[in-house]
Amino acid sequence: MDGELKMLDQKELEKELNDYLHKKYGVRIRIVTPMMLAKAAQKGGEEKSADSNPVDKIQFDMKPEELVAHLDEYVVKQDEAKAILATKVCTHFNRIRRELENKCTPAQTDVGRIKNNIIMIGPTGVGKTYIVKLIANKLGVPFVKGDATKFSETGYVGGDVEDLVRDLVREANEDIELAQYGIVYLDEIDKIASSTGFTGPDVSRTGVQRALLKPMEETEVNLKVPHDAVSQLQALEQYRKTGEREKRVINTRNILFIVSGAFNELSDIIKKRVGKKGMGFGADLGRQTEKECYPRMVMSDDLVQYGFESEFVGRLPVTTVLNRLTADDLYAILKNPKNPVIRGKKEDFRAYDIDIRFEDEALKQLSQQAFEENTGARGLVRVMEKALVHFEKKLPTFQVSFFVVTPEVVTDPETALEQLLEDPDSPALRERYQQVLAKEKAAAKKTVLRQREYFEERYGSVFNDAYLDLIAGWHLSSGAEVEDLFREVTSMVGEVKAFESEFMARQHFRIRFSDDALYEILSEAVNEGTDVATICRRVSSNYDYSMRLAMNRTGQEELVLPREAILNPKDFVNGVTRSSHSDSPFAIPGSHGE
Repeated sequence: MDGELKMLDQKELEKELNDYLHKKYGVRIRIVTPMMLAKAAQKGGEEKSADSNPVDKIQFDMKPEELVAHLDEYVVKQDEAKAILATKVCTHFNRIRRELENKCTPAQTDVGRIKNNIIMIGPTGVGKTYIVKLIANKLGVPFVKGDATKFSETGYVGGDVEDLVRDLVREANEDIELAQYGIVYLDEIDKIASSTGFTGPDVSRTGVQRALLKPMEETEVNLKVPHDAVSQLQALEQYRKTGEREKRVINTRNILFIVSGAFNELSDIIKKRVGKKGMGFGADLGRQTEKECYPRMVMSDDLVQYGFESEFVGRLPVTTVLNRLTADDLYAILKNPKNPVIRGKKEDFRAYDIDIRFEDEALKQLSQQAFEENTGARGLVRVMEKALVHFEKKLPTFQVSFFVVTPEVVTDPETALEQLLEDPDSPALRERYQQVLAKEKAAAKKTVLRQREYFEERYGSVFNDAYLDLIAGWHLSSGAEVEDLFREVTSMVGEVKAFESEFMARQHFRIRFSDDALYEILSEAVNEGTDVATICRRVSSNYDYSMRLAMNRTGQEELVLPREAILNPKDFVNGVTRSSHSDSPFAIPGSHGE
């Protein structure tokens, strides 16, 4: 009836209220109804009973050298840091695995055991955060990153430090058990060091250090806190349903804490302690090289003198130092096919269907410019954007299909852009593009061949020169991981075999694609961005009926299809038909055996 109020159902009401609360209070406020909680509780209970062992959720069985090998694929240099981090992280989680497998209770494990919490020392842009993220992703553990500066700048609030632990639960999709085996990473930890002889802000810094002591060792963190409206609403609805007040807590006993910072003045403290004669570096080393060596001699007393509480330093038994990156290191980063800088820029241009490639000399120039920025690997992004942003703006309008970053582009972007727009399809530029493409394809194949034993063991059926060419080209055009493409090609071969079986059931005679024909099907599927079944159906639609007649006339039960049957199916069918009507023995056009 017109003018009559419309009654909202529960979902519509929840949506409107949640939209209002989101706009007024932010993303963490929402309505939680008893029905929603009941479903969540039921679902959570099912999942927990089906998979309640964290060992099954996380790769607890990884060995240190395996993790180092994984880091080596992504991180340039920093060998000592990678070795220390991989070793201590693997030891930490394998100890947990052993305790879980033996069903040890906390009382049965060593009293006063010390966790392998880690402190990382190194200048900005050397990959501290990147390494920790790679480790967490590889292990599959929940991971949260906090910034120590927010504690020192805004003043200490009792719940701030523990919020890092609560965030692990959110990262684990409210799976508290899984969150208890996560990693908390706190960056810029040097910013909460107190300064001798000062008061005021330094008091809050010392307070943050002390607030971290219990979580870094072992404590229980209450998930319901006054400043978290979501936890308060969840507790209220739980009480309405059951009449009981449930205490939701997370224990930090097995949570690994990793902290990092630049520690700019630490070298001066160490130099004063050891004296120049004690260094033993040799008289020919420059001042900068010598200063970079001091952090490797760091001791607990140096960190205490820097401004940390001795109890805080005691909770961080493992120390690792990362080196400042040279121009050559930055170049090596850009040459690494898995580096996020180049891959990200390729994705930017791929969004406009533009294939961007980098000449080697251009990468060297970009690396030198980034080194002069003195911000480590972060400088690579800055100089890359400075050189390419105008190309990214203009080229999509001119429907350019490829773009080669040459030394001229890096040295004088404006002039290079004008010349490119005058002749976007210049034969000289296309030649340079093809040369870069060939080099990158060869490098991709070389990378695979270095792991030949690994790939042959897992993907032996598609490990040959032809498929390596296909996968290398696909990798360059898509940016996908090589191993993912090996898996995809293996799956595609299986789809072709399934089509052969389906064809037999439908037409009552067998077809089999030759190796050349199979490769052609896969190539067309990759180039067209479609699935192999579509290619097979498209080809077979040309010869289903004619082939059956030809097979009936000759009495053959199997037909091996050559590459010609994929490239020119109609001509192939005509040849088979003519052959089946002749007096000569039936021969397959275009087939010369296998």
